[in-house]
Amino acid sequence: MLSPLALGLAGLAVLATSFLSGVVGMAGGMILMGVLLLLMDVTAAMVLHGVTQTAANGWRALLWRAHVDWRILGGYMVGSFAMFGLMRLVAAVPDKAFVYIAMGLTPFLLELLPGRWRPDVLRRGGAVLCGAVVMVVQLMAGVAGNVLDTFFQNARLDRKTIVATKAASQTLAHIQRVVFFGTLSDAGDIFPLWVYGAAIAVAFAGTSLAALVLARISEASFRAWSRTIILAVSAVYLAKGLWLLAAG
Repeated sequence: MLSPLALGLAGLAVLATSFLSGVVGMAGGMILMGVLLLLMDVTAAMVLHGVTQTAANGWRALLWRAHVDWRILGGYMVGSFAMFGLMRLVAAVPDKAFVYIAMGLTPFLLELLPGRWRPDVLRRGGAVLCGAVVMVVQLMAGVAGNVLDTFFQNARLDRKTIVATKAASQTLAHIQRVVFFGTLSDAGDIFPLWVYGAAIAVAFAGTSLAALVLARISEASFRAWSRTIILAVSAVYLAKGLWLLAAG
């Protein structure tokens, strides 16, 4: 069980990152995973992160449900469930260095792709591919908001549709991750139930506050801030992962 100070820090991180993701549609999950990995082991971080992100994304999808693109979500689910079944056969838990490096390196690799090769969720088969790729990264690295964001940033969609559809797809992905890691260990023994309940309530609060901001920012600001934040956070995680690898 974590100390009261560690639980308090985790709670503040959940609030802040739920707000951030609610405004720009991503990055909050990556930051939260980094904080949780500083406070606990990988399995505990995966489970608590999955529960809070399920709550935050689920509530965000509900708030913006009128803007969810159900055609994209349907294709995403096909790819996601297919890859989940395959990954469940492997059932491996990565170490912290791998998690940090995977989270940090992925967006920079995608930036190097020529424009015509960059993923687009609106292309033929793009949603299915998105679901499959995101599920692999989600289970191996803990978060895949940067990969998911790449599929949506190249698509001609408005900011509300992007935030709503990504929230719905990420809700599904985080539920799958909780099931995945929860069955590799006894999730009920990792934290008492009140910790999960408190984390969910804080995630709801941060997401609700963010909805007020999202309604007021411009499309240009939304896309610019999304790209800047994700690359900045990724650089920090890549450096952290390389440091852990060298130290270990």
